[in-house]
Amino acid sequence: MKFFSVDSPLYNFMRTLMNLFLLNLCFLIGSIPLVTIGTSALSVYDVTLRMVDDTEGYVIKQYIKAFKGNLKQGILLELVTLVCAAAMWMDIRFLVVMGDAVPIYVIMFTFVAGFVFTLSLIYAYPQAARYKNSVFRIIQNSFRISMKFFGRTILLVFIVALEVFLILWNYTTMFVGIILGFSTIMYTISAFALPIFNKIEKGKQAGDDKNDGKGTDYNI
Repeated sequence: MKFFSVDSPLYNFMRTLMNLFLLNLCFLIGSIPLVTIGTSALSVYDVTLRMVDDTEGYVIKQYIKAFKGNLKQGILLELVTLVCAAAMWMDIRFLVVMGDAVPIYVIMFTFVAGFVFTLSLIYAYPQAARYKNSVFRIIQNSFRISMKFFGRTILLVFIVALEVFLILWNYTTMFVGIILGFSTIMYTISAFALPIFNKIEKGKQAGDDKNDGKGTDYNI
């Protein structure tokens, strides 16, 4: 029956679901040393970007290949992310402790800092998975992309926040989140990021900058 053929929506959905399960497992295993969480995330993005483009092949094999190539970059991005996250956590804790005594400008600063932090990193990991670049340029480009495609980025942030909310809904959804959550969120971000990357590449005629799916010194 056509409903169960390899070209059917059901088959494609089940294949995507299985690939996301395998990628989520790879991400968890690759993150065990903790210092390689960033590298593991980059490797998942390498595959999810290909999944969106329908060129992923064997996901585990591609993940391992990407992990080897992204080790240093992933660690550097992870350190930047941790520093920014720690700073935001300290700001939020300060607001909670101070309560009603917090000056309005401190609240505004925390909001703006969180906004900039989000825009600077939302496309950083998929960008680093696709292009070779310095960490500074990756973060800079992520912010520029977020501002250039502001409406699309806000929609993406809303969808990711909704996914996180649903995952944390109860213990059952948390269990499902452990099995599929990380890779699903990265797949969602990749689904938004790839069309943007393709549009930027086409506009800049950057096809010559790509090498096996990963550009060199790409700047936006």
